[in-house]
Parts: sequence; C-alpha cells; structure tokens
Amino acid sequence: MDPFIDSPRVRSDSMSSSASQGSRTKVLLRQRLSQLMTCIEDMSSDDEASEEVSRSLEEAFHLCERFIPTDAFRLHMVTWNVATAEPPEDVTSLLQLDVQPPTDLYVIGLQEVNATPIRFISDLLAEDSWSHVFMDTLAPRGFVKVKSIRMQGLLLLVFAKQIHLPYIRNIQTTYTRTGIFGYWGNKGGVSVRFSFYGHMVCFLNCHLAAHVNYALQRVDEIEYILETQDFDIIDTPQVRDHKVVFWFGDLNFRIADHGLHFLRSSINSGRLNLLWGKDQLTMMKKKEPFLQEFEEGPLNFKPTYKFDRNSDTYDTSTPKTWLGFNGKKRKPAWTDRILWRIKPKAPPSEDDDDDDDEKASTSTDDGLNEYPLLVTQDKYTSDMSYGVSDHKPVIATFSLELRKCFDTPLVHVSPLGVWSADHDALLNYTVQEDFMSSTWDWIGLYKVGFKSASDYETFVWVREDELPEINEVIQISVDKDEIPLLGGQYVLGYFSTNMQSIIGLSASFQILESKRAVMEGLVPENINGLN
Repeated sequence: MDPFIDSPRVRSDSMSSSASQGSRTKVLLRQRLSQLMTCIEDMSSDDEASEEVSRSLEEAFHLCERFIPTDAFRLHMVTWNVATAEPPEDVTSLLQLDVQPPTDLYVIGLQEVNATPIRFISDLLAEDSWSHVFMDTLAPRGFVKVKSIRMQGLLLLVFAKQIHLPYIRNIQTTYTRTGIFGYWGNKGGVSVRFSFYGHMVCFLNCHLAAHVNYALQRVDEIEYILETQDFDIIDTPQVRDHKVVFWFGDLNFRIADHGLHFLRSSINSGRLNLLWGKDQLTMMKKKEPFLQEFEEGPLNFKPTYKFDRNSDTYDTSTPKTWLGFNGKKRKPAWTDRILWRIKPKAPPSEDDDDDDDEKASTSTDDGLNEYPLLVTQDKYTSDMSYGVSDHKPVIATFSLELRKCFDTPLVHVSPLGVWSADHDALLNYTVQEDFMSSTWDWIGLYKVGFKSASDYETFVWVREDELPEINEVIQISVDKDEIPLLGGQYVLGYFSTNMQSIIGLSASFQILESKRAVMEGLVPENINGLN
C-alpha cells in the first residue's frame, strides 16, 4: 500500500459544521432561481415581472458572491512524536518543499522533544535542535518563523511565507499541563493563535495520556484543555471561539479489542478498513458531542505507532514489567492524528419567526457570512521514510479558501536613498491604519532569508516622544556603525510589541559594500583588477 496515496478531498466551511448544513446554501440558491422562473411565468405586467426578476437575481448573485471566496492558501501540517531523538539531517521529504501549488504556511507539532533538565535549560537559552533544522531548511525558501511555544517535550512551530507576515496579527500562545494531576508538563497541550488576513485560527498540539485502557481519560484531558486555555483577545477568548481550530499531536488513541495477529495481518494485507471501527477516537466521537465537531480525513495510511527504530517493522521488543518479567509487544495504533473544527453557525434566536430565519440565512451582516472560510483537506498520510523515532510522522495538507478581511499593511516602511556603512542611513515609516501602537515598537533590518522576527542585523526604536498620526510620514536615522559592512539584499520590518508580529515589511533593497570592509580585511582589496 502506497503511504502517499491521496485521500479523498474533505471540505468544510465556516458557514456550517457539517456537509449537510454546507449544502443548505445550494438549496437556497436553487430556491431563488426557481422563484425567478416563477416570476417570469406568472407575472402579467412586464414592469412587475421586471422588478421581481431583478430582485430575485440580486439575491441569487448575492448568495453566489457570499459563498465563493476569492483567495486560496496552502497549509502544510506535521505531527511527530520524536521520542527524544535528534532530528535527521534532511527534512525536505517531510516538508514536501517542491509541491505545487506552493505552501503558504507550515505548522509543525512535535512531542517528546528531549527535555532532560540540562537540555531543557540550554534550549531556553538558544533554539533547540529541531527548531534549528526546520528554520535552516525553510528560511532559504522565504519562510519565516512566526511563533513557537515549548512546554517540556511539546513543541509547536509556525512558519509563514515572508509575503504574508504583515497580515498575521495578534499572535498569542498558551499551554496546559495534564501530567501528574496537572502539575507536570510531559502531557498536555500547547497552542498558537493568530489572525490570518482577519480570520481567527488556532493550532493546538497535544500529547495525551498513554495506554489502551485510558481512552476516557484522553477525552477528559482534551475537553479540559479546550475549556481552560484562554487568550487575551475579546472576540476569541477560548480555543473554540476561533473560526477554525486544528487539533493534532500524539493523541494516543489505540485500536481496541483486536489482537496483535489480526492487527498485523490487516495492515500487511492493506485492509485498514477492518480496523477503523475499533479505533478509539472514532468510537469516542460517536459518544461525545464536542468531539463530533472535529473533522478528520480517512485513515488510509498505516498505523504510525509503534515501530522498531530505523526500520519499517512494527515493535519486536519485549519490554520488561516492573517485576522484571517480559511484557507484551505494543500493538500498532493510529496514535498520531490531525483534525480540524469549523466554528458552528450560531443557532437562530427563539424570538425569531420564520421570516426572520429566512432573512438571516441570506444576510451578509454576520462576519462568518461576509467573510467565509472554506477548509479542504488535500492529503492525509504518513512518511514511512523517517526512522529516528518509534513513531512515524503524519502529514496533512489543506487548502484554505477565504475572502481577505484586509489586504493593506498597518504600517508602510521603506529605505531612503543609498544604504552603506560609510554613512548614516534613513528610513521612512507611515501608519496607514489605526492600531494599538507602542513606543516599544521597533523597526528591524533583516537580511533576505531571515529566520524569525528576532533574526535582525540591527534595529531602531520608533519615535519615542509621541505616537504617530495616521498617514504621517516619519523619518528615522540609522547609525552607520550598525549597518552591515559587506552589504547584500535586505528588508525593513516594523515589529508591533502589542501584536507580537511584523506588521509592515519593505520591499527588498541593496546595501552597498562599505569601503571599511576592505580596510578591516573583510574582503580582499582589488588592485588593477587583481585581488
């Protein structure tokens, strides 16, 4: 069975919580067009018919416009329990870098990253090895780390194409411990939320309780995480308030009842469908209403746990029990999963009558109606080529079709004149829309291919004495001693402290090589055409 076989595309939208509700709009559209035909056939007066036809056509086209987003973005997600291993040298297969259409966002959730006390402290002082390998791979291709959050072995990384940075705003993170009665972070969940072109999205990476007998505890843990994680955002104070939530990680749900021989036989013969009915997460979704709100693509890939390291062979070890006797081999399971949830449409008020309900179904006053978000899963699979862990990584790719709530950066920033370390340089910035600016905001100078907002060559504070007016052009000087001597291609980025993101980015520009670079021996001196 090909591990990269494409699964059927699974689509959902922000107008409904199920496919049946999503199809309701098509019914409404057909009704309006049917009314149009009835008007043409029944109206005796041409003027009356014309007026009715015009009104029905307007409503029909309004429906079409409302449910056809104008922009599409590609999201690539990875979840992987790395079992304290060091990263492989090459992660290009995991990231599928050359896929078409190109990826816009990468979201990578890891579990069991090495978190021994010494290692964890060193990772707090500098980026961990897994973050480094992903940044080193993605940065040359124009991706910037938007945000990361670490809770012991749980790590969540979000990368975006540089062009999208000014439209990713209000970034916040949080975490929840569920290990050892909620006091230990070896289990739990970490989240990153942000506004993407005005659409509120949240990514939740979890590592839930292990072992086959703890399915109910896993359900309790995710429910607790969803109810207790909160953000300092008025419109989306909790995870499920977001327009779309991606829930993923080592969820640790196992395959119940079936014996080891039947499991392996079904897997080896490619009859994975025989195991779906006993998958604990599938079973729990039938019982728990809050889990039914989450969607998942078909499990058309082999269970991703448990493997002998550096092999495609399921567990052959004989673990010891606490008394020293030989234990049982771990049974294969789909422990590693990626699900998503579209925010359900709010039910109509009890005070609304039938006429009001009909108006509500065609209204665009609601933010969900006016700016829909369609989520289509294009691929859901695992990558069997990686063997550093006893888990195989799981990959999901999505198309996010949406209508942008805005397409203008909050701040316009640009260099002035020629930049070189031989003299002070100038830059301009202009606030184009009102936002919660701060005198702690700053403008960074970034070399093209930079890895994160903190990967600047130098920075300058914005005007300190008072906050700028809208469309006011403000000029700032950059000391020549802070400008790179060797020059190269650079960009300027305005970083908002309150939004925790780059909200304005200049076009790339050239910094000329300084004469001081030759004097200080950084480059060989050119004499009569010879170095």
